[in-house]
Amino acid sequence: MSKTESLSGSVLLRDEFKRKFSPGELYRSFVHIPRAISILAGNNRSKLVDKQFIERVQLAVTEVNGCAACSYQHTKMALQLGMSNEEISSFLSGGVDFIRPEEAKGIMFAQYFADSRGTPEKYAYDAIVSEYGEQQALVILAAARVMIAGNIYGIPFSAFLSRLQGKPYRGSSLLYEIGMLAGGIIMLPVALLHGLLRGPDRILPE
Repeated sequence: MSKTESLSGSVLLRDEFKRKFSPGELYRSFVHIPRAISILAGNNRSKLVDKQFIERVQLAVTEVNGCAACSYQHTKMALQLGMSNEEISSFLSGGVDFIRPEEAKGIMFAQYFADSRGTPEKYAYDAIVSEYGEQQALVILAAARVMIAGNIYGIPFSAFLSRLQGKPYRGSSLLYEIGMLAGGIIMLPVALLHGLLRGPDRILPE
């Protein structure tokens, strides 16, 4: 993806869903947002986990889910953090050329997290706790949780934008796209309140 490519152009790079989610999955992802954002905000202050590492984790999640709008936005963010076009393209195509050895387990967890549709087994999370320690592992998990919520909402948004340009995704429908977009707006405040009322440990895999 080039530096000058627009959001409208980026959604046209796909013509079908790589992965499709349900309203229930969207709600569940939103529930985790308050705690995840709080963890990432704390990391912005502590600098415990490097911002580029967080961005690579989120690019890895986006690659698995195939969200065109998220790929566009996170490409811009990654470029601002100093990542090269080649490195970004590699992550968005599932390549391994730019994975740093010390980050490999975190990236692998992010890919598995996305493969599991945001419901990873506890043993997978325990593996990154063993590798990075509890605090850094929590930041990696939070980054993945925020990203999958963005993906689940961004995928129908991408399909809708593509439809508006005369290229609807195969296997999609206007009802699905509008339903997910409108439903997300309606359920977001309820899900955020639900997330705030949950205990802080509920962000962890069970």
